[in-house]
Amino acid sequence: MDTVNKEQGGNGLSISEKNYGFIGDQGVTLFQLENKDSMLLELTNYGGIITKIIVPDKNGNLDDVVLGYDDLAQYIDNTAYFGALVGRFANRIAHGEFTLNDQVFKLETNNGPNALHGGTTGFDKKIWTAASFKSENGVGVKLHGVSKNEEEGYPGNLQVTVTYTLNIENELHIGFHAETDQSTVVNFTNHSYFNLKGSDIGSITNHIVQINASTFTPVDETSIPTGEIRSVSNTPFDFRKPLPIGKRINNISNSQIKISNGYDHNFILDRKEDGLQSAATVYEPSDGRVLEVLTTQPGMQFYTANYLDGKFKGKNNHVYSSRDAFCLETQHYPDAPNQADFPSTVLNLGEKFKSTTVYKFSVRKD
Repeated sequence: MDTVNKEQGGNGLSISEKNYGFIGDQGVTLFQLENKDSMLLELTNYGGIITKIIVPDKNGNLDDVVLGYDDLAQYIDNTAYFGALVGRFANRIAHGEFTLNDQVFKLETNNGPNALHGGTTGFDKKIWTAASFKSENGVGVKLHGVSKNEEEGYPGNLQVTVTYTLNIENELHIGFHAETDQSTVVNFTNHSYFNLKGSDIGSITNHIVQINASTFTPVDETSIPTGEIRSVSNTPFDFRKPLPIGKRINNISNSQIKISNGYDHNFILDRKEDGLQSAATVYEPSDGRVLEVLTTQPGMQFYTANYLDGKFKGKNNHVYSSRDAFCLETQHYPDAPNQADFPSTVLNLGEKFKSTTVYKFSVRKD
């Protein structure tokens, strides 16, 4: 991967581009963003995949804290969505079907009876048009793509722009913008798998999590929301106060834990106003790393990598197993097109979809 270009931004920020390989005759680019605090982000315009996030611990040691692969070929075969952009509709749609303006739309079912993460060829499999940029306080990459009418069964030609920005505060900002030429449904997220001890360390059950959510959406046996809005009180889903992930993750007497073999649920965020608000904070006691997630979205899927089954050989040939990572996927609720009481995911002609999520890294030295 030869370096194509490197630019310096303000305040010690830099961005570089490398040839990452080819898919057919189409070149793929890997972007490397870095700030003066040694936080480094790598992402590629194939699938908008975040391939690496390197951050310091409380002693200044640097580690990569996201799971993934060592080369493009492995990402092409990726079935776990490591680091990827997800759309046109993140999460699940029941039976791969929804009705919009009295018309029934049938989607590809790629997760048992349901549609998952935009189908077989979702945003995670696209080669996006990409351009890097820099400013005084940030460096970033802007991705643009078109999801065509009837692609994976969805209506409308959807113009999508996704912006990744690394700033001097050790924050990764991900912004989504979309417009359509006819009514459709949209739900976007990033599917990074985090382990604050390092991408090849193992279990995350000792990570301490706080989620700002008083309710969640329970699911049926196929992981589709039942439509109920359930309180987290007196359940394993109560993370309103900091709690180790592993504290109640094996409580299979709880039917929701049993269904998902852990956590794989949409939490309804306690939002008091519009704009960015804190959704969750994760702390790893042994190295002091902290990850805070802020978002404009109404929900967040908390997933503890329950379906990594030891068949995924990732970075440095490390085999990924169940609960080797956690995901905090900011989103609208799963199956929202079929759930009248959930916040709408409909995007009409003339409307603009916008959302922002921030992943903020820091350390505690206590």
